[in-house]
Amino acid sequence: MYGSTTVTRCINYLMLRGKRGLAEGFVYGALDSAAATLKKKQIEVLDEALANIKPSLEVRSRRVGGASYQVPVAVDENRQEALALRWLVKVVRSKKGKNITELLAAELINACKGEGDAVRMKEETERMAEANKAFAHFRW
Repeated sequence: MYGSTTVTRCINYLMLRGKRGLAEGFVYGALDSAAATLKKKQIEVLDEALANIKPSLEVRSRRVGGASYQVPVAVDENRQEALALRWLVKVVRSKKGKNITELLAAELINACKGEGDAVRMKEETERMAEANKAFAHFRW
């Protein structure tokens, strides 16, 4: 609908059991609702939300001399988007009470403001990478 691969990937992450039409309705409805609340275009809302969720660092486990170290590494741009979308869908699915469209719209609004559970997941990941900065020399 918006000619964006990001929107398509979001739909694919949200889709269950091949029900693409249902997932499209959820994503488009959430984008419309969030855009109306924030008074921005739909694609801008999604891009801004994902920009606030994308992690720049993560930890990878490296085995060196019989010990495993959590080594901080920079995250590739494609993986940043994948992690952001995965976290967004995970947070929406974990909440109960409202329908998926309302929950996704609320999480997109919170992510645009730099708040919400998906942004907190990003901060935890980057905090862990920062705490293990001493093992950065094991990166290869």
